[in-house]
Amino acid sequence: MPRPASDTLVETRWEGRFITVKQQGTWEYVSRSRGIHAAVILAIDDAPDGRHIILVEQYRVPLKVQCLELPAGLVGDDGSAEDYESAAQRELEEETGYQATRWQTVGEFYSSPGMVSESFTLLVATGLTKVGDGGGVDSEDIIVHRVPLAEVANFVAAKRAEGCGIDVRVAMLLAGGLLAAV
Repeated sequence: MPRPASDTLVETRWEGRFITVKQQGTWEYVSRSRGIHAAVILAIDDAPDGRHIILVEQYRVPLKVQCLELPAGLVGDDGSAEDYESAAQRELEEETGYQATRWQTVGEFYSSPGMVSESFTLLVATGLTKVGDGGGVDSEDIIVHRVPLAEVANFVAAKRAEGCGIDVRVAMLLAGGLLAAV
């Protein structure tokens, strides 16, 4: 598909509270409304019983299945002027019940750049302390998994065999490159 000229008019086809459907020339895509983006957390628990990764599982309406993911959330989704690190801290505790003493920003990434303009900031959280049950807010019904690092591949394979959707960001755990750097 040819690249639309930068001066081609961008038309909004539909806008909701969180997403906007746009068209530029023949290219159709989705963006986040109000310019919000996401914070994604790679939470690493370096506990006496070994290194663990904190994963979450929740039902995702578009997939119609449970989905295994890294903890994440929208920055300023309540309309506040929240920064991505504050959002990550809030989401980590809401979703998993953990707080972290150390945060490292890895960078900005794009979810599915062929159809979505959404970006997310990936942060690594360490120095974890369990302060609550997690599970999310409202009706999120999030299941928290504390998975030994050495068992991540087997855990993901078992969840896939159960019919659980696997978020693409979990793939970086299988490749190991990011984990070797932290």
